[in-house]
Amino acid sequence: MNFSTNAHCGSHTSKENILPPSKTDVSQVQRTKQRTVLGVLSENEQYGRSLNKGSQFSKHSSVSESSQHTFLGCPSSSSYDVYVEEACEVVLAASGQEVVSDSYYLDTAAQQNEDLRLLLELSSSSCQDASMQSEPNESLMSEEVLCVSEYAKDIYRHLRESEMKFRPMPDCLEKHPEITSGMRVILVDWLVEVVQEYKLRSETLHLAVNYLDRFLSRTAYVKQGKLQLVGTAALLIASKYEEILPPELNEFVYITDSTYTKKQLLRMEHVFLRVLAFEMAAPTTNQFLRLFMSIHSVCANTENLAVYVAELSLLEIEPFLRYTPSIVAAGAYCLATYTVNKSLWPDSLYAFTGYTMAEIAPCLTDLHKLFISAESRPQQAIREKYKSSKYCRVSYITPPAVLPSL
Repeated sequence: MNFSTNAHCGSHTSKENILPPSKTDVSQVQRTKQRTVLGVLSENEQYGRSLNKGSQFSKHSSVSESSQHTFLGCPSSSSYDVYVEEACEVVLAASGQEVVSDSYYLDTAAQQNEDLRLLLELSSSSCQDASMQSEPNESLMSEEVLCVSEYAKDIYRHLRESEMKFRPMPDCLEKHPEITSGMRVILVDWLVEVVQEYKLRSETLHLAVNYLDRFLSRTAYVKQGKLQLVGTAALLIASKYEEILPPELNEFVYITDSTYTKKQLLRMEHVFLRVLAFEMAAPTTNQFLRLFMSIHSVCANTENLAVYVAELSLLEIEPFLRYTPSIVAAGAYCLATYTVNKSLWPDSLYAFTGYTMAEIAPCLTDLHKLFISAESRPQQAIREKYKSSKYCRVSYITPPAVLPSL
């Protein structure tokens, strides 16, 4: 599939969302690019990974006649999994005993409500009326909306309040013995590739990662073999929420190389929406960053570099889930402006947000370390994305060796 774009450098309103190929078109496309699939690891390999939870998986290739696939991640011999039984989610412990999680159990009346059932049916539909089509580059959280001066403060106040409500737990993986932070890194890197392949918005990616982490925060004992299914469902829901023309359900089955069926994906979407209680309007680092740049504008290089750094932060739970999205956005803004212009946090944003450099500094330091290490990481999807002229090739920019004393 074609990853190239013709967008102009520095334009954050460039085309990110186009009508995806039809099912017929997809079947005719020769897969020329190696695709990552989260498949099977042996128990010995799984044990080796568990000794270094933060480390990355080595990739084991399996070549078919038509394409080459890389298989990562996998099921173990335990009976951990997440199931749906009628109207509630049931987590099976290793002993096989059923445990219902209070954090996402809906009461019986709500489950039987006709409106809720209709909403569940609608959430499973991938069909979009052609009359809903509008300009693909029209953002649902555009600068034009954010920078209206009379509402900017209220928008910011609401986002700050909401970010606490929709914040995942930093220790969310502790309830999932089979899943490591390294697996999550691989999954997010794969999601970046999918977002690029279907030319989805950056906001869709940020939302999908938020949904993924919140789901892992509210469930327990998700199998390794189901992690990619969870991630795919997160992206499916995020694209329905954010995109004008989201990819069809067939496309989401295709991107996993049919590792999962339509039925499995719809079932996981069903579980996902109820686990998150249909609360999809989560503030993201991307939203805060766009708001900050509408209050105090920057050059194209600085803008794209800030977005690049913010996207890199999605890869790591530790330490970035310890920070709120607004702080990560402030840190990404400061790092980008310092790298390009040797400036940091302007007075206008201090007045607007109330954040001081002392509050931003810890996150800024962690982002700087991540920026420096990006080139040497095994996962390179984000760096490859930002090598494009569409983003002014900002991933080629050399990070500053040191930050100023704060």
